[in-house]
Amino acid sequence: MFRTLSYGSTRWVPALLALVAWMFASCLHATQVTTPGSSAPAIASSTADRSVVQLGQVAVSAIAEADSRWQTITLHRHGAEGNTVAVTLGIPFPPHMLRDARRVLILDEQGQTIPTHVEATLHWYVGGGGIRAVKVQFRTTLDGNTRTLRFAVGDPDGKTIDGWAYTDGLIKDADGVLVPAVLATLSPEWMSASLIAGPQRPAVPKSAYDRYFATQFRWAEALPRENGAAWLFDRPTTLFQQYVRTGRVDYLAAATQSYRFYMDHIRRHGAPGWPLCGGGWSLGEVNVCDPKYVYIEPILLALGLTGDDSEHDADLIQRMMGAWDTGGWSIPVGPYLKPDQLFTERQTGLGLIAAVSAYEITGEKRYLDGIKDRLGWLYQHQQHNPDGLGVDGSWRNSWQVHEGNDHNPATDIRGSSPWMTENIIDGLWHAWLATGDKRIPVMITAFGRYMERYGWIDPKVMKEAGVDWRNPCSGPNGQISWYWSSAHATTQQLVAVQSSEGWYSDSHNVEMTLPVAAARYFETDPVQQKALDRRLKLLSSSYDLDCADGRATPRRFNWNNRGVGVVQWFMQQSEPDAD
Repeated sequence: MFRTLSYGSTRWVPALLALVAWMFASCLHATQVTTPGSSAPAIASSTADRSVVQLGQVAVSAIAEADSRWQTITLHRHGAEGNTVAVTLGIPFPPHMLRDARRVLILDEQGQTIPTHVEATLHWYVGGGGIRAVKVQFRTTLDGNTRTLRFAVGDPDGKTIDGWAYTDGLIKDADGVLVPAVLATLSPEWMSASLIAGPQRPAVPKSAYDRYFATQFRWAEALPRENGAAWLFDRPTTLFQQYVRTGRVDYLAAATQSYRFYMDHIRRHGAPGWPLCGGGWSLGEVNVCDPKYVYIEPILLALGLTGDDSEHDADLIQRMMGAWDTGGWSIPVGPYLKPDQLFTERQTGLGLIAAVSAYEITGEKRYLDGIKDRLGWLYQHQQHNPDGLGVDGSWRNSWQVHEGNDHNPATDIRGSSPWMTENIIDGLWHAWLATGDKRIPVMITAFGRYMERYGWIDPKVMKEAGVDWRNPCSGPNGQISWYWSSAHATTQQLVAVQSSEGWYSDSHNVEMTLPVAAARYFETDPVQQKALDRRLKLLSSSYDLDCADGRATPRRFNWNNRGVGVVQWFMQQSEPDAD
């Protein structure tokens, strides 16, 4: 098994190599060396029996053979009729493992190949390249409701068939959405190790977080057909990511249905931005010119996990990215230049994730340049804030402007929203995997330190104020962050905001594990590491199932869970036996 080493000042270099090495755990023998190199993630030179994994200043050489137990495809009848069914699925691969899509073979129970159509749908633009995912199509028998096949990588055998349009295999479900008549699930071990959703720790066995997610899923599973706000923070990605970790067919079914319903509400004509807002999304009360509902990551995941190439093209991605760049009905994206400038952490983080996803799907330089621009703006904002108040680790902005009020420097509260900043940290993590930009660990650790100093409410403050803003379900040790945090405001000012706006803001604690765990991953100071470890342990009360069962705000399912599956992987890096 791979062993994590300490690299001193280079400890923050990501350990994606650990995941790739772990993927072959049953037969892995590894040696580890440090080597000079760029900070961009790289996984290189895979042959039939040897893999060299290089990541920044760290490299791993390994003798490896894929564990065939992970290379399963389980077919699930999902409305298909008859014994002969047409199957379309996606199979993702880690960098450098697959160069030729023709080498992907589908095997029946006797190990015989099934005639297939296979084509590459995604490619790796980091890590030395290779095919990131293929679309596989074949026809086979399905006598009952399930059947398990296998896939393998080997010499092409010439048993190919012509493919068909993805939509040819769809049927209309009870909600009127066209969905696959047959669903095909892969093992969570394989999907996690493929890095299709970044590094993940399979939910085998279930963690406290996975039980929390399952409890929320019971009330969130039904498709929100009319409630547009229930889609905020990206419902399809939330479901796809947990499917990767669990392999559960009900999660895949909900993710697939949600993805196709979501994409049906994207405006596919007109220029981005006001007034046409091409690339925007609308449902119910949600205006098509509001870019915070525009998500490109689901396209990547649907393509890689289901083979669904029917809902997008290059022009649509350009329009959707244009919704973010123009700001829709708001101001265009750009640097933070003055204290009274509108800035929202949510918009900034979600827009960065969209830029990364557009690049990962297309490989186009303009999207990579967009990532770099956004990283530069974030770095300047955090490290050189134009308000002249110095560096505190937050992306400090105006409370008044944040809330849509007139700016008055004499009464303003300069600070930031902890839970909305989680979106920035998620965006930075996505960008780190795509670029390895050295400014990213600096920003993430700075915010982690800020949170420890200014972000969490000390129980003593609640006692002195005579008020407890926490939800009782989280217990006496439940954590809660300030609704609006600040290194410069008085306690009285923060208490006033909390009492006005922040009751039960600990409903955001589950996603707050992401900035804490990400900061811990990159942190090199032992004192700070211990503080972050302690904070993560205290936040474990957030996984209370009574808290999970609260269903008053449907979008909470998304804000709690989108992006935080990686927390389980982060914890494993610093504490291999962590749950």
